[in-house]
Amino acid sequence: MESRRILFVCLGNICRSPLGEGILRHRAAERGLSHLVETASAGTGGWHRGEPPDRRSVAVARAHGIDISSQRARQLHAEDFDRYDLIFAMDRDNLRDIVRIAPHDSMADIHLFMDFVSGAARNVPDPYYGDDRDFEQVFAMVDEGCRSLLDILFRGKPAA
Repeated sequence: MESRRILFVCLGNICRSPLGEGILRHRAAERGLSHLVETASAGTGGWHRGEPPDRRSVAVARAHGIDISSQRARQLHAEDFDRYDLIFAMDRDNLRDIVRIAPHDSMADIHLFMDFVSGAARNVPDPYYGDDRDFEQVFAMVDEGCRSLLDILFRGKPAA
């Protein structure tokens, strides 16, 4: 099986994309695929550079047995388009920004996350101005998407 390098991108890299990174890493480990999946996250904006994920993202991940507390926000940069095979935008606005800043010779496949994993062109909503229920909804959506992503990429089979 071929390994995959996957980058999740949202606006500030403190809510949705850190969840994507943490959930995918966790689900890959459960399936024995850790050696085949490299994942990270970034934001199109740099306001939170160096900060940990939002405390509510950390809490909802922890409630599901996933620790994302050591992650730190960073901004998307040109080198990411060479380093990662798949770059997933969590919403259409970020997708537009990613495509706009992608180098013209980029080999990365850039997609709206939920469109790629479910065929439904929908956003993962930004929970930042919401409450705990919004973070739980985003967790459930991203978790379902990450499970589907592993099925798509690895046909649901553990690596030998």
